[in-house]
Amino acid sequence: MTAENVVVTTTTDSEDLARALAAGAIEARLGACAQVVGPVTSVYRWEGAVQTDQEWRVEVKTTARRVEELTAHLLEHHTYDTPEVIATPITGGSPAYLSWLAEETR
Repeated sequence: MTAENVVVTTTTDSEDLARALAAGAIEARLGACAQVVGPVTSVYRWEGAVQTDQEWRVEVKTTARRVEELTAHLLEHHTYDTPEVIATPITGGSPAYLSWLAEETR
């Protein structure tokens, strides 16, 4: 079964940029709702070395049909060379919320 709704997640190195990415996605109707979470500590390998940095996570709720456009939007406005942009299926939830999500992303 393919999920109709997803959460698209990215991270960035500043709260201001995280807020701008969230607002831009919602203003463009690519998502119905976005949360900025952070700061979080990210540990990752980059250019052969383990890095530890403070980041802010942006979680955008959208429909599966908007994921490609949302991904392109996030990549266009992101400052990282290779930003995390992943989509996680929503497999259940409040029917009223999911209906609102679909309506807001039309």
